[in-house]
Amino acid sequence: MVSLIVCGGGCVERTLDVRSTPAGALVTMNDQEIGRTPLTKSFTWYGVFEVHVRKEGYETLKTGTPVIAPWWQWLPFDFVAEILPIRLQDRHEIAYVLKPLPEEQADPEAIAQRGQALRERLEGSRLPQPATRPTSKPAKPKR
Repeated sequence: MVSLIVCGGGCVERTLDVRSTPAGALVTMNDQEIGRTPLTKSFTWYGVFEVHVRKEGYETLKTGTPVIAPWWQWLPFDFVAEILPIRLQDRHEIAYVLKPLPEEQADPEAIAQRGQALRERLEGSRLPQPATRPTSKPAKPKR
């Protein structure tokens, strides 16, 4: 009977449902691009995921997202959960809200104009080079 339970044991299906407002944001999790929202991704390990959410016209969101195991995945309960002859599901729903960029940052023409203005300020602020005077006598030619 025990061998039947071990051989016919179920497993735990772990999934993340990732959403964003607005939809269509590119999600990077632990330095791996996982797709555009909304998306569903399976995972193996619990913990805090380093997440970057990007969308043109919106501020990039960088955050640590904790994904905590349910009680039946803690020791010693996890052993029982893995050998039960049923399929267990652990589904986590994660939602991110992106903030729109300020108008001046979203407009490429405005960015180019600001860059040109900064360049002109930098070039206009150069201090005149002081006249240099030799600090020692010229070297005598060798004979």
